Amino acid sequence: MIAIRACKMLLVAAMAFFFTLVAFNNLTDFDSNYQFARHVLMMDSTFPGNNAMWRAIRAPWIHVAFYLSIIAWEILNATLSWWGSIALFRALRSTQPEFQRAKQVGVVALTSGMLQWFIAFVCVGGEWFLMWQSKLWNGQDAAFRMFAVEALILVILLLPD
Repeated sequence: MIAIRACKMLLVAAMAFFFTLVAFNNLTDFDSNYQFARHVLMMDSTFPGNNAMWRAIRAPWIHVAFYLSIIAWEILNATLSWWGSIALFRALRSTQPEFQRAKQVGVVALTSGMLQWFIAFVCVGGEWFLMWQSKLWNGQDAAFRMFAVEALILVILLLPD
């Protein structure tokens, strides 16, 4: 039972590590992914003549605010995931009900991460700003991959010990 619990704890810690790296990269190399967000919001590489260009946002301050909100969400996901993995570590040798309670923060962390990928990238970026039309600024595959990884970890975490 300890091995299964340790696997769950390590998977949540791995997600914490991932979000820590993502937030760190976005803060220390701000411009790289800012350009991605800016181009998606401006819709400047969608199909020519599409009828949804009225959705494009050209105000740089909104681009910055949107990108900063993504980074803040990543920091939240990292923090929750670290908290969740520490809670699981502390409960490794606890009773089954105590370990179940320790899973709660990890569940919230993984759900928050899944919501970020799905809402910000698949729904807002992909569908509202038609990111899927861009050959250069399309992050839908990466977003789906991360959504799926987090979903798999969440399923494993929720399995009975």
